[in-house]
Amino acid sequence: MTEPTPKHRSTPLDPATVAVWGAEETSMVSGATQVPVVHSVAYGYDDLDEWEAVALGDAPGHIYGRNTNPTVAVFEEKMRLLEHGEAATSAASGMAAISSAIHGVLRPGDRVVSVKDTYGGTSLLFTEFLPALGIEVDLVDTTDHDAIERSIQGGCDLLYLETPTNPTLKILDLSRLIDAGHRAGSAVVVDNTFATPVNQLPLLLGADLVVHSATKFLGGHADALGGVIVGRPDLVEAAFHHREINGAALSPMAAYLLIRGVKTLDLRVERQNSNAAVVSNYLEAHPKVASVNYPGLDSHPKHEIAAQQMAGFGGMLSFALKGGFDAVKTFLPALRLAHRAANLGSVETTVGVPSTTSHVECSAEERLRLGIPEGLVRYSAGIEKVDDLLVDLEQALDLI
Repeated sequence: MTEPTPKHRSTPLDPATVAVWGAEETSMVSGATQVPVVHSVAYGYDDLDEWEAVALGDAPGHIYGRNTNPTVAVFEEKMRLLEHGEAATSAASGMAAISSAIHGVLRPGDRVVSVKDTYGGTSLLFTEFLPALGIEVDLVDTTDHDAIERSIQGGCDLLYLETPTNPTLKILDLSRLIDAGHRAGSAVVVDNTFATPVNQLPLLLGADLVVHSATKFLGGHADALGGVIVGRPDLVEAAFHHREINGAALSPMAAYLLIRGVKTLDLRVERQNSNAAVVSNYLEAHPKVASVNYPGLDSHPKHEIAAQQMAGFGGMLSFALKGGFDAVKTFLPALRLAHRAANLGSVETTVGVPSTTSHVECSAEERLRLGIPEGLVRYSAGIEKVDDLLVDLEQALDLI
C-alpha cells in the first residue's frame, strides 16, 4: 500500500500525518471513521480456486487468525510507512517480534555479533537459547566500536544492534556498524523501541530490519501488548513464517489499541523528548545524583553520534543515586507522579530498577557482567507538565 496523498497535494505527507491517516483509507466499513476490530478466527470462501489462491499468497485476503487479520494488517502497514520499510509483520509481544526476526535469519552453525547492553530478554536469547541450537554468539563491549568491527570481520551472519540501549542509554554508531555488517555479508537488525520512528530511522541508515516492542512508545498507554518487524521483504517473510508457525500472533484488539496509540505518537514523543531533556539536566546538577545517562546531555560520551542519527533524544533516561541501592529504596516509593512498574513509553511517567524491569530475567551476577548496577534507576518520562515532575523528584530526593 502506498502512502495516502490527497489529490491536491504533490508532496509526501509529514510522518505525523501518516501516523494518523496511513493505511486506513481502504479498511473502513459502512462509513466508519475508525478501523474495525475484526475478531473472526477464520474467513470463508465459496470459490475454491479463490480460497486456494489466498492460502498460497497469490491473492489478497485472509485465511486464519494465527496467520493474518484485517485489523492487524492496518497496524503493520501503518508501521511500514512510518519506518520507511518495504514490508512489515507483527507479533504478540516485543520479544515475540525479536525472536521471530532472529530465528528467521539464523541457522545452526551461524554466528551472531551483538553488544552486551541489549534488553534482558534479548540477552538471554543470545546467552542461553541460541547456543543450544548450535549458533555462536559474541557479545562485545557496547562502547568499543573497534572491537565490534573486529568481531564482525571474524564472521557474522547476524549483526544485532540496540540504540539507545536499555537501560544504560548507550549509543551505537548505526551507519558505521551497519556498513561493517554488510561488508561481512551479514543481515543487520536494529531494535528501535527506545527511539521510535519519530526520533530515528535505522532502515534509512541501511539496516535490514527494525524491531519494536510496540507495547511501549508505539501504543503509549500501557494497555496493549505487541511487537512489529519492518524492513527487507525476504527477511520479514522469514520472520512471519517463524511467528505464524510458533503461534505468537498479535490479537485484533491489541492491534486496534496500537493503531489508536500510533495516531498520537508524534505528539507524545515530542513532549516526552522535552520532559526527559529537562529532567536529565535537573538530575545531573543535583548533589544526591551520582550520574545520569541520557544521549541528549553534552556529557554523554556519544552525544555527537546521537545528534547525527537521531531527530530527538527520546523519553528515556537512567541515573544512579549516591548511596546506591539503599538510597533507591527510599527514593522510588516517595515518587508521587510515577508508576513503579515494569513498563516504559507510556503517557504516565514510569520508574524501576533493572532487577524488576529491563533485566528481570537475569540474575544479579548476569546483570553485573553486563555492566548494569543494581542501584540504577530507569526513568521513562511521561507527558505530564515537566514542572510537576521536577517538584516530585525534588521532594523524593530530599528524603535521602
